[in-house]
Amino acid sequence: DKELNDSIQRGKDIYSDFCVTCHLANGEGVAYTYPPLANSDYLMNNREASIQGVKYGRMGELTVNGVTYNNTMMPLGLEDEEIADVMNYVLNSWGNSGAKMVTVQEVNSIVK
Repeated sequence: DKELNDSIQRGKDIYSDFCVTCHLANGEGVAYTYPPLANSDYLMNNREASIQGVKYGRMGELTVNGVTYNNTMMPLGLEDEEIADVMNYVLNSWGNSGAKMVTVQEVNSIVK
């Protein structure tokens, strides 16, 4: 799907600019500090909450792949299209797959 592939490519650049510092280049995160995005059960099972976290930031506990994390993710100041792109990149990288494409309309519908 060309539209998805284009979004993933744009999302890769956004990830490199905004996400790589905490979640690392391979999406593995930092143990007990920044949760992994690679092979993430949380991302695959909590789509709306994941989009909301990128859009508005998040704080408090969450469990990813059986490990509890309790940290703060500040809002990144991304536009809805950038959020859709970075989510499409993450949801289709490092062992994550099968998620339907995140659209700008879907991101726009997510409220705090």
